[in-house]
Amino acid sequence: MAKRKAPDEHQSEAWNELPWRKLEKHVYRIQTRIYRAKQAGKTRAVQKLQKLLMKSKAARLLAVRRVTQDNQGKKTAGVDGVKSVKPAHRLTMAEMIHPKYNRWYKPKPARRVWIPKPGKDEKRPLGIPTMFDRALQALTKMAIEPEWEAIFEPHSYGFRPGRSLHDAMSQIHQYTCQKEKYIFDADIKGCFDNINHQKLLSKIQTISLINHLIKGWLKMGVLNEDKGFDQQKLVHHKEV
Repeated sequence: MAKRKAPDEHQSEAWNELPWRKLEKHVYRIQTRIYRAKQAGKTRAVQKLQKLLMKSKAARLLAVRRVTQDNQGKKTAGVDGVKSVKPAHRLTMAEMIHPKYNRWYKPKPARRVWIPKPGKDEKRPLGIPTMFDRALQALTKMAIEPEWEAIFEPHSYGFRPGRSLHDAMSQIHQYTCQKEKYIFDADIKGCFDNINHQKLLSKIQTISLINHLIKGWLKMGVLNEDKGFDQQKLVHHKEV
């Protein structure tokens, strides 16, 4: 007599057998439409498509896979102590990040960790959100990234899809190989600690749901394991 599979095993199989390539193509098509609508100056179309993507099951599944399976820091815990999400529970998480469940969403504080700066004695702070918050952030990123990619400067490279440090170095080389030029190296001290929330939100000018989510992440605060909760200081949230 064949052994009956446990419910978790069935859900694990269901997760692994999802048509990931098809889901990626579906999300990419919506993102392409957002990109083109932004280029054409069709703000209402952009916002309608962003709402569509946030509700899309394909996008929600991909967002959960990105933070629980693909990302390098997928086993790094937030303040809730959850280091990993089993395949059986990923389907539930994908359902729970649907906008209808997050109209009054309030994120948990990020867990602060300190990592060394390359070549320096000092360390820099990172805020690690919970796994659920990361999944919701990944979904939101899918919706707003194509809008901003449509209007970003062609020669900016930081934190942009399909661009890397090597692309920036190649561009600098092209500019400087013909004749001598000045290169200005600058850094904004405490940028993430001091950014003006209202100006940032007014600059984004997005749909109310995304505006609510971003406002929550800006105010979520951090939890220092040795000092307790600190709501005033912001830190750069590492995507893990």
